[in-house]
This record gives sequence, structure tokens and C-alpha cells, in this order.
Amino acid sequence: MARAFEELVAEAESVSVDGWDFSWLDGRATEQRPSWGYQRLMGERLARADAALDIQTGGGEVLAGATKMPPVMVATESWPPNVAKATALLHPLGAVVVADTDEPPLPFADGAFDLVTSRHPATVWWDEIARVLQPGGTYFSQHVGHASVFELVEYFLGPQPEKVRRGRHYEDETADAQAAGLDVVDLRFESLRIEFFDIGAVIYFLRKVIWMVPGFTVAEYRERLRELHDLIEAQGPFVAHSTRFLIEARKRG
Repeated sequence: MARAFEELVAEAESVSVDGWDFSWLDGRATEQRPSWGYQRLMGERLARADAALDIQTGGGEVLAGATKMPPVMVATESWPPNVAKATALLHPLGAVVVADTDEPPLPFADGAFDLVTSRHPATVWWDEIARVLQPGGTYFSQHVGHASVFELVEYFLGPQPEKVRRGRHYEDETADAQAAGLDVVDLRFESLRIEFFDIGAVIYFLRKVIWMVPGFTVAEYRERLRELHDLIEAQGPFVAHSTRFLIEARKRG
């Protein structure tokens, strides 16, 4: 039985969006996963590392899935609720969580790590990544690609200029990595289907992934949300596409 717009809105506004766990969306939205399996590949590299850094770890959920931590394991995070959550989750596993502003410089010495990882970093400071890596060290990450979930972004914000649509393009990121002294040894890109089954799922997603529609609030977009609710009720799930790319790069030297 269809649920009322106001009921769905109230539920989605009240739920916590701390951490980087999307299990609240189970049964309400689906997202196709990249074929390569980032967490497994990350875990394989962590098991071989001596000192590793996970940048923008969120609530630590992805890093916590590694089966073996290196002797030195550090994670950074900027958002206070996530810092607390990651600390509680990762400290028992032997990882130290450092509160960081996500602005250069990283609070570590030159060449401190032989592996740097990050899943879906909001910002990528290539010069800093290169600086804290040892010569021959590896950066291994899954990035959000260009024009990701733009069907939803443009539903609320209207058509975006080409410069905005191209942001985070893997070709540009590759060039920036190389300019910082990193050689890209693996690069894979995929476009992945997302379906939102109710307006509550849309609201939760936009509250959690705050850069999609900057400054999003239900009050600001209530009428547009109501229209989308009616559209989903009449035509079925709202379909969008996320983009992801896997990048592995090694520091020269």
C-alpha cells in the first residue's frame, strides 16, 4: 500500500545520516556495484603493506572490512560524528583515527606510508598524496566519476554547464596524478544503475551525500519533492546512474 508523502518525508528527515552506511535504503533504493570489488582489492593491498593511510575514511566501515591490517594503520576523517564512529570501530582493529580538515597539508611526514587508500574521496590533493608516499608507494582508490547521479542533481538544480558535468573526470584525475609524480598503472570506469523506490529514499540520499544538491533541505525543495513523489507513484522508480572509477598509481623513484 502506498505511503503518504508527508509520512515518508517525516521519516526520512528524522533518521540519522552519520557514518557511511547506507543500509537504511535497503528495500527503498538499489545501486549496481562496480564489477571490480574495491573492498576486496583494498584488503589484499593492506595485507602486504607496512604502513598505510586511509584518507576520508567516513565512519570507517569500508576499512573495517579488511581481513588484515598492516603494522601501521592510520585513517583520517573531518566530520566530527564520523570521527567518533570511526574511532570506535577501527581502534579495536589496530587503526588510529586522526581528525583532519581535508585541506593540505596532510598531518604526516614525507614518505610516511607505502600505501594510501580512499573510497569516494570528496577532494583529492594529489601533491599531498605523493608527498606522504614512499618512493615506489601506491595510491589505490575508488573515486566517484563525472556527472554521477546527475539525473537527480539536474531534477533539482536544472541543467548543469559542461564544466560542472565534467568535474571528477577520470582523464583529468589521471593527468593530475601524473603531474604530482604518480604513474597510473590501473584505471577502470563504469556507469551503474540506481533506482529510488520512494521519496524518502531520495531525501535520505541527498541529506547524506551533501555535495549532490548543496544546501539541500526539505523545506527548500518541498514542492519539487512532492512532484517527484507523484511521479514515482505513477510511473515507478526514479532511475539515475552513478559513475565510478578505480585508480591505482605508483610514486616514481
